[in-house]
Amino acid sequence: MGCDGGTIPKRHELVKGPKKVEKVDKNAELAAKWKYCALSQERLKRPIVSCELGRLYNKDAIIEYLLDKSAERPNAEAVAHIRGIKDIKELNLTDNPEWEGERRNAKGDKYEDINCGMFICPVVGLEMNGKHRFCYLQSCGCVFSDRAMKEVKTEICHKGGNQPGNYKIGRMCGDPFKLDDVVVLNGTKEEVEKLREKMEERRSKTKIKKSKKSKAAETVSTPSESKDDKQSPQEDVAGKSSQQNGGESSQSAVAGPSGSSSSSTDTKSSTSSATKRSIQDMTEKSEAFKSLFTTHSSAKRTKEQTSNWVTHTPYHF
Repeated sequence: MGCDGGTIPKRHELVKGPKKVEKVDKNAELAAKWKYCALSQERLKRPIVSCELGRLYNKDAIIEYLLDKSAERPNAEAVAHIRGIKDIKELNLTDNPEWEGERRNAKGDKYEDINCGMFICPVVGLEMNGKHRFCYLQSCGCVFSDRAMKEVKTEICHKGGNQPGNYKIGRMCGDPFKLDDVVVLNGTKEEVEKLREKMEERRSKTKIKKSKKSKAAETVSTPSESKDDKQSPQEDVAGKSSQQNGGESSQSAVAGPSGSSSSSTDTKSSTSSATKRSIQDMTEKSEAFKSLFTTHSSAKRTKEQTSNWVTHTPYHF
């Protein structure tokens, strides 16, 4: 086998065994979930939003995705369930006073706590670094630890307004919420599946409500049409009665003496002659009024005054 120089090979050097499965560093995985955007993989910065599945995003990255969904992104699957801006909620986070951020010492002469979180729970004070469960309320967007939700059992948000990063300064939040409004942040696979089921149920309910509203609007518009339809038969009956009356009158006119028919013809001829009567023939009109029209004798021209070409003036005859 060679063994030059008196070397003795070992078994693991000669026999190739199965490859060891590479384990993911838990600290790196937690940092990727709680400190970086799930879409752009950039560091989280305000404003921070979350979806109905409890993932953390930068609001700018979500807006860019919604504006251009056709662009290629490495983590497009993480936001496939986001249809619009209504599917996300801006989080009301409390800053950690011990978090230095970019101001921390990078010289290496100081201990750096990797597990230090950027935000904390406003009630208990636990750091949001992945070691503790955190959740947020869909009604107001306030973020709490799971321990705080268990210790303070209430149906009203109890986050203080004087905490840094709170948009409601100087007072408590006080927005009511239900158990269905609680969403776990960066939960396990089982929790994400449960949240997905709730999301689908909520969306199906909204679709049903919208369909009911559209049907109600259609029913509101149809009664007016039905009224018109109801009125039309009455009009038809009235029309039939009028036709019948007209038929009877015509029959009576035909059955009557010939003098009535002659009187009707006389009235028609008188009306036709009245309509064809010229203004110049009216004796009750003055000459000043008659001179306003082109049919007056003063408006007519002789052959010498007329030109050889055709004009479109009212004085041409």
